[in-house]
Amino acid sequence: MAPPHAPLLRRAVAALLGYAAVRALGLAVLAVWSAARGKSAYTLLTARWDSLWYTRVAELGYGYEVRLPNGDVHSNLAFFPLLPWLERLLHAVTPLSYADAGFVVSLLGSLAAAAGIYAVAERVYGARAGICAVLLWAVLPVGVVQSMAYSESLFTALAAWSLYALLTGRWVSAGVLAALAGLTRPVGVAVVAAVWTAGVVSFVREHGAERTPGALPSLYAPRRRRALGMLLAPLGAAAYVLWVGHRTGKGPLGYLDVQAGWRNGFDGGYAFARFVADKFTSFPSALAGLGLIVGVALLIWLYVTGVRERQPIELLVYTGVVLALALCASSYFGSKPRLLMPAFPVLLPLARTLAGPRAFRSALVTAGLAVVAAVYGAFWLNGSGPP
Repeated sequence: MAPPHAPLLRRAVAALLGYAAVRALGLAVLAVWSAARGKSAYTLLTARWDSLWYTRVAELGYGYEVRLPNGDVHSNLAFFPLLPWLERLLHAVTPLSYADAGFVVSLLGSLAAAAGIYAVAERVYGARAGICAVLLWAVLPVGVVQSMAYSESLFTALAAWSLYALLTGRWVSAGVLAALAGLTRPVGVAVVAAVWTAGVVSFVREHGAERTPGALPSLYAPRRRRALGMLLAPLGAAAYVLWVGHRTGKGPLGYLDVQAGWRNGFDGGYAFARFVADKFTSFPSALAGLGLIVGVALLIWLYVTGVRERQPIELLVYTGVVLALALCASSYFGSKPRLLMPAFPVLLPLARTLAGPRAFRSALVTAGLAVVAAVYGAFWLNGSGPP
């Protein structure tokens, strides 16, 4: 392990090597499993489901839609533009196809995300917890999505580094990264919320300190950088949503109509609760329903644990918004595990536990989870896969 005074990326080397090993195991198992079923693992990673929508945007731009027999309209305007922009850029400057470029962006984004998760966890709980947090993120049951030409890895990288910038007082960097996250996925609003909350809390605390007799006045320049970061943060998401509204002719809420065409919405969790309740109509599916309840309860418990451990407010706000948007969406219930993937701060209490003195036991647990995640990922992508 690198000394505490070493540069951040050098300190993160152990975490990145462990992350790369877990992902390599997952891809190896996927390759063997897919070959046994006569499928291409690379096609599953780069040319199925949402990957096709992103590459179509990169190649042809926006305007493509599919009209289903029931009247629903699936428009590619639902997909935010940063990933296809990067795919188009790589395709223009290299021999890579759009699908290949998406895979490269995801690969690099996942490594950047792992480094960002390490940076945040190290800042809050120390170096060993940082390594454990990265490994826990790698061994998530749907961790194979981190290697797909999807936007989850790219978004998580931008979110993690924006949060780290907040934790270290780099307000302009936090705002720029939040704006880019807002161009990547709708859940970019969670990063914006973190920046704004941290900024408001900082201003309030500063104002209170200045009113304290004998307190030194704060510098004006940091205030300006803080305000600039807060101003920059929402620009990415706002720009795309307003552009979609203009393109559809439906005003600022046009993006919500696009999502409605995919039967996506926010109902406070009512539809998801009904989905879980319906699982208890028969014995085999009741086990799945019970598993869903346990999983949601675990997420809530981990989040509450983070609150009790007094995690920084920016982490709590970010995680809370990601959890709320994922759990309270009214459709695509099978997507919820991957939609929850960017909520990495929820893993920090577990990482702190794993980072305890019993390192050998923690290593065995992590290795076991890596094997389970690799097998499940191969099974999942060769089956129904992520919608």
